[in-house]
Amino acid sequence: MSWWKNSVVYQIYPKSFQDSNGDGIGDIPGIISRLDYLEKLGIDVIWLSPVYKSPMDDNGYDISDYRAIHPDFGTMEDMDQLIAEADKRGIKIVMDLVVNHTSDEHEWFQEALKGRDNPYRDYYVWRDPVNGGPPNDLESTFSGSAWEYDEASGQYYLHLFSKKQPDLNWENPKMRQDIYDMINFWLDKGIGGFRMDVIDNIGKVPDEKIVVNGPKLHDYLQEMNRETFSKYDVMTVGETWGATLENAKLYSDPDRHELSMIFQFEHIGLDEQENGAKWDLKDIDFVELKEVLSKWQTDIGDKAWNSLFWNNHDSPRIVSRWGNDKEYRVESAKAFAILLHFMKGTPYIYQGEEIGMTNTPISDISEANDIETINMYHERIEKGYSKEEIIESINVKGRDNGRRPVQWSSEKHAGFTTGNPWQAVNSNYTEINVEEALKDKDSIFYTYQQLVRLRKENPIVVKGSYTLLLPDHESVFAYEREYEGEKWTVVVNLSEEKETLELGEGTVSSIISNYSREEYDLKHVELEPYEAFAYKSKK
Repeated sequence: MSWWKNSVVYQIYPKSFQDSNGDGIGDIPGIISRLDYLEKLGIDVIWLSPVYKSPMDDNGYDISDYRAIHPDFGTMEDMDQLIAEADKRGIKIVMDLVVNHTSDEHEWFQEALKGRDNPYRDYYVWRDPVNGGPPNDLESTFSGSAWEYDEASGQYYLHLFSKKQPDLNWENPKMRQDIYDMINFWLDKGIGGFRMDVIDNIGKVPDEKIVVNGPKLHDYLQEMNRETFSKYDVMTVGETWGATLENAKLYSDPDRHELSMIFQFEHIGLDEQENGAKWDLKDIDFVELKEVLSKWQTDIGDKAWNSLFWNNHDSPRIVSRWGNDKEYRVESAKAFAILLHFMKGTPYIYQGEEIGMTNTPISDISEANDIETINMYHERIEKGYSKEEIIESINVKGRDNGRRPVQWSSEKHAGFTTGNPWQAVNSNYTEINVEEALKDKDSIFYTYQQLVRLRKENPIVVKGSYTLLLPDHESVFAYEREYEGEKWTVVVNLSEEKETLELGEGTVSSIISNYSREEYDLKHVELEPYEAFAYKSKK
């Protein structure tokens, strides 16, 4: 079995993880200083958000040099040391691969701007004006047109994200080969693989307004695999916002030689209004959540592989979003952890999730840092939305929520930096921090540690089948895992109300319980708010 099927991944957003030199920005030496902590947690892989050279228009997802480290984060020597020190602890480093676009400050784009005859011109997507305006009405994910006019050449270039992130032209074989050479440069350094940013965009056909799942997407991925990944024992995970059950099987079927797994986001959009933007809120329906997560457990088939996650750098904190980050913060954080980590797939823990960090409300747009949030605010003000309703959406769904500095201690700025942090720390850091979590044997941290250990010690968690129980219950999420004559049942109350269930006969011992209950009477299970437990079932 591939090593990554048994692994647990921890995502680090470097800018907010740990600052080592007092400039207020997290860095690679800071990460190295916390490796013992991550080893204690038990994780096997660090997914590192971009640390490449970048003008930071989109916090590093706009790369100006793929083979250089941004000075804020350190040096290439620091990067080599991180790979080596992590390896000593049995931890692999997975880099973030951003190859749908570069920064407009990348050498390739700077050459492309020199004229239509420049050999790098065709590394990007250019089109002539239509009726004196953009080629079509494609919109950028970050608001406005996806086309930017270049006066010098009289053409438009495509940017599906910021105008400082011009899209690469994947139809150009020379560009593709340069990308593969860069990938092998990093793989030769001994990294454990790549998380691949918006990878389902690379097959775009802009003239037909196809931006995801283009006709040549899988050809490109198979070529990439052939030229790079297949020569190493690595893990690759694609960020695929347009994933469906059918094309998920195409990405991760090992016989097709593309990726190890993908991130699918169907569950992440369940608190959005139908046909609305991510900012158009609605309450989460847990019956719907059960249906979606269970579908991705069972219908994906035996060959494809799942990624399991609640949080990342693009998402708000799950404990604030669908849990209760006030009176039941600890209980609901543990409940969501237990629910996810007993499922089939590779789990991802986002920095601070393991101590129950929460969203950080703002009252004015001047407190926001994220380009997506700021652009959306001004766009919606122009459309007549009230400031109050926009700020409410930002506080629930804004990307800054997940990007606040990690809360290490009750010291000033939460022990993240001795300087002024690039983004304000949540004011609850005096109560919620790693130092306090490690002192408390009942903390969220130790629940995550236990979940990581249970996965490693029990093949049923990795290999077992999945069956949803109580599909129509409005607040209890329960399921069974079964493997080689063994059956485990997981029961999670996702509400603030007590729930009473009948799950069978007899008394069972818990494998794990977020209320520290050792036994449960299956005939009469009384669940406290956000109570979660797992037990071995009788066959």
